[in-house]
Amino acid sequence: MLSKIYCSGIIGTEGYIVTCETDLSDGLPGVNMIGQLSLEVKEAQDRVKTAIRNTGIHLAPAKITINLSPADIKKSGCGYDLAIAVSILVSSGVIYGEYSERVIQESVFIGELSLDGQVNKTNGVLSMAMAAKRAGFRRVFVPVSNSREGGAVEGIDCYGIESLMELVDILNSMRELPEKALYSSHNESEICERDFSDICGQETVKRATVIGVAGRHNILYIGPAGTGKSMIASRIPTIMPDMTKEEQLEISKIYSINGLLSDENPLIYSRPFRSPHHTISMQALCGGGTVPKPGEISLASGGVLFLDELAEFKGSTLEGLRQPMEERKVVVSRVRSSIEYPADFVLVAATNPCKCGFYPDRSRCSCSDSMVKNYLGKISKPILDRIDICVEMPNPAYKDLKAASSGQSSSQIREEIERVREKQTVRLRDFGLHFNSEMSPKLIKEFCRLKQEDDDFLKMVYIKKGMSARGLNKILKVARTISDFDDQKDINRNSLCEAIYYRSIEEKYWTGGYDDAGYKFTKIKS
Repeated sequence: MLSKIYCSGIIGTEGYIVTCETDLSDGLPGVNMIGQLSLEVKEAQDRVKTAIRNTGIHLAPAKITINLSPADIKKSGCGYDLAIAVSILVSSGVIYGEYSERVIQESVFIGELSLDGQVNKTNGVLSMAMAAKRAGFRRVFVPVSNSREGGAVEGIDCYGIESLMELVDILNSMRELPEKALYSSHNESEICERDFSDICGQETVKRATVIGVAGRHNILYIGPAGTGKSMIASRIPTIMPDMTKEEQLEISKIYSINGLLSDENPLIYSRPFRSPHHTISMQALCGGGTVPKPGEISLASGGVLFLDELAEFKGSTLEGLRQPMEERKVVVSRVRSSIEYPADFVLVAATNPCKCGFYPDRSRCSCSDSMVKNYLGKISKPILDRIDICVEMPNPAYKDLKAASSGQSSSQIREEIERVREKQTVRLRDFGLHFNSEMSPKLIKEFCRLKQEDDDFLKMVYIKKGMSARGLNKILKVARTISDFDDQKDINRNSLCEAIYYRSIEEKYWTGGYDDAGYKFTKIKS
């Protein structure tokens, strides 16, 4: 007897429907699984047979052929176990009747089986449930521990199953369907322990940070250890606008695939903040692997990727960021297919100017010119070109540290940023964009027009500093955001000069320059 049961797999971050076809026939008893399967899927035959036996169901010896279709897509993971078990039981006549047939045709079955027949937690349920909804199914059966996650998908009923025997009884009308899993929204009144008002002094840095968040510009902090680089970076998510339900689902899909969603929190409610250690490999940062999975930059989508001690990262690892920072996606190519992961993050990086951290203060810095050159040279020009705002983090004054906090709170700053982002959305909505940082060269010409004298000034700066075309566009994008922040319709000289200042730090540390007192720094080339 032939049976067809529906389950789901994962490609990248998206789910797709898989048909599990099972046929029982005469012949040498055994199980033959086909359909381009990974090792863990092939092992399902032993898990499922043992789970069925330990559930108390005895099957007559038969030749069992199982096909997971479509056959041209490689199946991986353990989420096919439940569907394989149901298909075998339907083919063998253990599950029968019109009711079971109707329910099965309208349902998708997801879950890994343990040897005693319990249904274990499975990664990627959120993406699979969304795929089932798109395909027009009415319900999805998932492990109990994934039920709240599946219940977050509107438009499809999600039922949590504890064991294979429970599901058999439900399909044979011997037990009522359990209550549908319901999505419970996050408690919005939860108070975050970190707040922007905790930062004392550093007014220039705070303004640069707020401008960067408002226009979604990449930021680099450079300065001695202990000046607050990590502190201010960790508070950036608190000033970013709250996520919509759609954003929560899209980001949570990535965490679900990596098994990072907890039973208590079925969705990611706050903006991600990922801070990988500088020893991370390129594969772990960008994604991929033998069984491809999203990396840190995909886990940071919709939020912040913070790279502390940027100069300590391997050069090859940093170079892997170049394309994702431009295209906002990661493409992992294999012989048979290509997988796309999102990389829609704000890069926030921090670095010391040298090994000891005190360059260019020669009264404290003992590093030689070659040591400084080698240290900063790990950060290549192409990476620097992709950073919109570079700002120094000096040691705060003692009086600032002792003074009572008088800065704006995160909630106040967030309101300002939402106002600025609304301006950008209105300006760019006809082009399907939301942020100034996303503007193409064509849109920059349209929305970043300068007066003739300001254009001549920018031309002089461009030639004198030997800037790249990308660097020039970055200045104009940041200047546009500054103008929006200051309620200026057009880019004026002040906004332009401030944007240029945020790029001049690069010249100061990497190509030589002058400090505020007019002293020339050592020329450091990457």
